[in-house]
Amino acid sequence: MREIGRVKILGILAGAGLALLLAGCVTNELTGRSQFIAMSEGELSQLSANAWTETKQKTPISKDAAAQARVKRVGLRIADAAGLSNQPWEFVVFDTPDRNAFVLPGGKVGVYKGLLDLTDNDDQLAAVLGHEVGHVTGRHALERASQTTYTQLGLAVGQAAGAQIGVPPQAGALLGLGAQYGLLLPYSRLHESEADRIGVDYMVKAGYRAGESVHFWEKMLEAEQGPRPPQILSTHPDPTNRITALKTYIASKGY
Repeated sequence: MREIGRVKILGILAGAGLALLLAGCVTNELTGRSQFIAMSEGELSQLSANAWTETKQKTPISKDAAAQARVKRVGLRIADAAGLSNQPWEFVVFDTPDRNAFVLPGGKVGVYKGLLDLTDNDDQLAAVLGHEVGHVTGRHALERASQTTYTQLGLAVGQAAGAQIGVPPQAGALLGLGAQYGLLLPYSRLHESEADRIGVDYMVKAGYRAGESVHFWEKMLEAEQGPRPPQILSTHPDPTNRITALKTYIASKGY
């Protein structure tokens, strides 16, 4: 009776997970791609608000008023091109040498001084900010959070089921690695590539030169130091592949 009860519980969990997966599949009108979305924009924005506040508290904010104004000006032009000018955007330049930028749900965009210094002009900055806004309209944060939650649920069910038939605990770690490298990381690379394409569309619509996006990523490649992990182990596409894909997309759009 006890073993039968456990099997029933596992069956219910698996069934609930399948129902959640099917219910959460929606088509993104911008990309035409089906996405698994299991939470709302509001829920994720609320969760990210604390992360944004903490980042501003722990990371030095640039006192360069001109730099702050420049990022805000270009960012708002991109947001307007994306049809999101009615959102409460906040653009902040952080005073660290990191060559990076990020966006959080709720329209919070951070640009590190190391990356800003790498841009030769506003067109290249528009490529960066177009990419970040592309993550928003691509609903990538929602999709990634939903995938992670569902993957964790699936692993928990799988490990519980394995324990019933004598599968060693080490198999759980292998399942986790399989999910990371077989699902989550490839989707991260897909998100980055989508954001590149969407960002180019937005920067062109906002009046910036698409070719400068290629020049910017070439500069990023030149600035890299040390060996990179193989693409399969990375959340981002290989830089050379990324540049090639951008050139192909820009040519196909006639930009």
